[in-house]
Amino acid sequence: MTTIAWLGTGLLGGGMVENLLAKGHPVRIWNRSRQKLAPLAQKGAIACQDPADAAHGAARVHLVLAEDTAVDAVIAALRPGLAPGVPVIDHGTNLPAKVAARCAALRAQGVRYVPAPVFMSPQNAREASGLMLLAGPKRDADELLPALQAMTGKVLYVGERPDLAAVLKLAGNSTFFALAAAMHDVLAIGRGAGVAPEVMLSLFDVFKPGAAMSFLGRRVLQAGTGPASFELTMARKDARLMLEAAGKQPTLLLPAVVAAMDRAIARGEGQADYAVFTKD
Repeated sequence: MTTIAWLGTGLLGGGMVENLLAKGHPVRIWNRSRQKLAPLAQKGAIACQDPADAAHGAARVHLVLAEDTAVDAVIAALRPGLAPGVPVIDHGTNLPAKVAARCAALRAQGVRYVPAPVFMSPQNAREASGLMLLAGPKRDADELLPALQAMTGKVLYVGERPDLAAVLKLAGNSTFFALAAAMHDVLAIGRGAGVAPEVMLSLFDVFKPGAAMSFLGRRVLQAGTGPASFELTMARKDARLMLEAAGKQPTLLLPAVVAAMDRAIARGEGQADYAVFTKD
């Protein structure tokens, strides 16, 4: 089986290591907080003293680190143990501009740095489910795809632009955050109207707004350019009713939406499609 180095064994990284161990791979692990190594070592992983020790003899090096500064520091530290041609695959969420700069600098120095951020929970990591994004040279994607597909439910190769996977990862996370705020407001409306949270959430067993995300994105992209199917003034009335129903219950997303709608109406766009408020 393939020897793999894994640097960063927090919740996500630790779950991925468990999956690799279960498949019989020798896994050499390192983490800045060494206490996180012990449970994985008990399951058969090889705890290493430093990043270079972990990378020694590995056919692939994987990173799950907190942020760009840690990525840069750990890559610098592992390079003395990195054999020529061994890919360094980064599953973290990073700033796109820094990913692009890192790719350019490392590739110029002969290091195969591969951005591959993930939409995976620790449970996904243990189960090898979820979604992984992959950017970089097509030849690297073709070579690595079978191994990466065994680590997750789906791998989406987004092309050779090195920072595109990082951009899309931030976009996906921003959607999670916005939806979490929206669900907070859904529950606030329910509390204000005396409806139990379980009843409010039962709506989404049949009403699936997530399926409309691509359509909504195009609606925002084209806002103000076509005929209205839902006029902004009517949408603003609905938003007022939402806030009135919530009453004294605090809301997170609705106040910002209402403020943007009011600005669009003040610009004279009240008869346009409601998505015009996003042009603010």
